[in-house]
Amino acid sequence: MKMVIIFIAVVSLLSACSLSTSDIRLTDAKTAMAVDENLMPVKVTDLFPKGTSRVSCWIKWRDARINVQVLASWHYITDDIHILDYSFNIPKKEGSGSVALAMPDGRSLPSGSYKVDLSCESRKLKSLKFIIE
Repeated sequence: MKMVIIFIAVVSLLSACSLSTSDIRLTDAKTAMAVDENLMPVKVTDLFPKGTSRVSCWIKWRDARINVQVLASWHYITDDIHILDYSFNIPKKEGSGSVALAMPDGRSLPSGSYKVDLSCESRKLKSLKFIIE
C-alpha cells in the first residue's frame, strides 16, 4: 500500500522561558481530532472514524533544555510501514504544542492501527497508539 502523507507540525509556547540542564520531560501526551486556537487538544481519542484525514498528537512538557530536538516517528502498524520521522525543536523550558499526521487534498488515512513514538536523543519519551476505523 502506498500512502501519500503531509506532516504538519506546530510547537506552541504557552509558558515562560527559562534555562534548564535536563533534556525534556513529557507530562502529558494525547491523540486528538484537532487542536484549538490555544493549541489545546479537541476531541481527545485513540479511535478515529473512517474518513479521518488528520490526527493530532498533542504534548505538554517541562524541564526542557532550550532548543532540544524531539523526534515524532509515525508508523502504520497494520502493514508494518514506517510512515515518516519529523524532528522539531522545543523552544521553551515548559509549554505545550502539537504535531499532526495529515493526508493531502482531503484524502483519508487508511483504516488500521497506527502509532507515534516521541523520542529525544535516542530516549523514547512516549508512544501513543490509535486506530482509524
